[in-house]
Amino acid sequence: MNKDQVKGRVKDAKGKLKEVVGKATGNATTRVKGRIEQVVGKTQASYGDAKEQLKKQP
Repeated sequence: MNKDQVKGRVKDAKGKLKEVVGKATGNATTRVKGRIEQVVGKTQASYGDAKEQLKKQP
C-alpha cells in the first residue's frame, strides 16, 4: 500500500464524516464539502491503486 492509497482513503472517510455532520446539523455547505472531499479521496486512492498495479507488472 502506498501513500496515495492511504491518504485517499483517509480523505474519503473524513468526507463521509463531514457529510453526515452536515446532514445532522442541516448545514448544506458542510455536506457539500464532505461530498467533494470524498470524490477527491476516491480519486487519490484510485491513483494509488493504479501505481501499485504498475509496480506489480514486469
